[in-house]
Amino acid sequence: QVQPVESGGGSVQAGGSLRLSCAASEYIGREYCMAWFRQAPGKEREGVAALFSDGSTTYAASVKGRFTVSKDNTENTLYLQMNDLKAEDTGTYYCAARPRSRAYVSWYQETSYDYWGQGTQVTVSA
Repeated sequence: QVQPVESGGGSVQAGGSLRLSCAASEYIGREYCMAWFRQAPGKEREGVAALFSDGSTTYAASVKGRFTVSKDNTENTLYLQMNDLKAEDTGTYYCAARPRSRAYVSWYQETSYDYWGQGTQVTVSA
């Protein structure tokens, strides 16, 4: 099982940066698609970015050009570099994993992910 554990959240002013980390309990490699989701107060959880098993990435339109998803060389840790943060980026950020066999399902489909972290809070003040 891949058990994600997020870290790196915090409070920052608009225009600032944060880097979130997601440590997996086992080697991610090319076996899993990893994604970041977030949930703002009073809103549904939404997909932010994904890193597919072939190494390609995709982003929600609202964060494209500002956020970058990557993983380290050991392929046990996923990152989300967040630059030029805005107040609307505030929320709880979750790391999720699903097997690559589910690649035919849209990456932002929450129910396609088997493993979820506990979340890390990001607060951006205007």
